[in-house]
Amino acid sequence: MADRQRSSGPVLGLIAFLIVALCVYFFLLGRTGVELMTQGTAVSIGLGIGVFVLPLLGVWMVVATLRSGLEHQRMAAAARDAGRDLDVADLPRRPSGRIEHDAAQALFAEVKVEWEKDPSDWISTYRIARAYDYAGDRTRAREMMKRAAEQYRVAVCGP
Repeated sequence: MADRQRSSGPVLGLIAFLIVALCVYFFLLGRTGVELMTQGTAVSIGLGIGVFVLPLLGVWMVVATLRSGLEHQRMAAAARDAGRDLDVADLPRRPSGRIEHDAAQALFAEVKVEWEKDPSDWISTYRIARAYDYAGDRTRAREMMKRAAEQYRVAVCGP
């Protein structure tokens, strides 16, 4: 566990740096929007409003992404604690590090059977989302991860 925490340090540092950089950028962009609006012409006011909206959208995207990432980390930890994390350590890999296609498809077929038995179980839904990702179907992986997150919130917080 200590190795895992040590290896996440550089990633957390990079995330913190990027958030600070984005905050500075959003501040400067917002200030530029306000300056444009104070010029008083119709064009500058329109551009100023447009430029001012960009940092608001940026803040929303950063917050939504961080919340989603943190929730996925909590789900991964809870699945691991329950002994139901998807173990892919022994699967054959390509030189790029991705799991071989046939192995990913076999894993997906196995996890799909488990999920079909109880699609309301958030861990099964989380596992099939991961299996979709390994099999290369990113669209379905995102859909199922959203579903798993909703099921997880209900399981943790109640209906």
